[in-house]
Amino acid sequence: MSDFWVFGYGSLMWRPGFVFEEAHPAHLEGERRAFCVQSYVYRGTPEHPGLVLGLDRGGSCRGMAFRVAPEARESVLTYLRERELVTNSYLEVERSIRLERPARDYVQAVTYVVDRDHPQYAGDLSREAVLAQVRDSVGKAGSNRDYVLATAAHLASLGIEDPQLEWLAEQLLAEA
Repeated sequence: MSDFWVFGYGSLMWRPGFVFEEAHPAHLEGERRAFCVQSYVYRGTPEHPGLVLGLDRGGSCRGMAFRVAPEARESVLTYLRERELVTNSYLEVERSIRLERPARDYVQAVTYVVDRDHPQYAGDLSREAVLAQVRDSVGKAGSNRDYVLATAAHLASLGIEDPQLEWLAEQLLAEA
């Protein structure tokens, strides 16, 4: 069996929820991290949706790549599908990513991109619109505010710059 990799760009980076053999910062070309998915379950409700990150077309994204043991492939895929496809607003895809380690290898990784045809796709929102929506949203996994702050803190700890996420975190902290 070949290596099985998972690419995380949001909460999967700081709360993968599965056992992995190794983890490395990684780079994905052609898609960018964006607050483009309305959350009806984890960080909001259908009546008061939150916003969570998705991979949307264009640009690039730095995140984390996790190598999973071959014998754990099916159980990890089952877990990821239950977690990421809860409302089917994402599509499970394989993408070529570049590992940011000395060899700078390219590997194929499973990741989740936004389904632009899904009703929960929020599109390209201004940062002010994102702030207004995440400010008070709460779902079964907790507040949207906590999701933004945890993701921003984790990206900062890895030296990954994300100006929109950094601005959102600053605004939310200033309001506290």
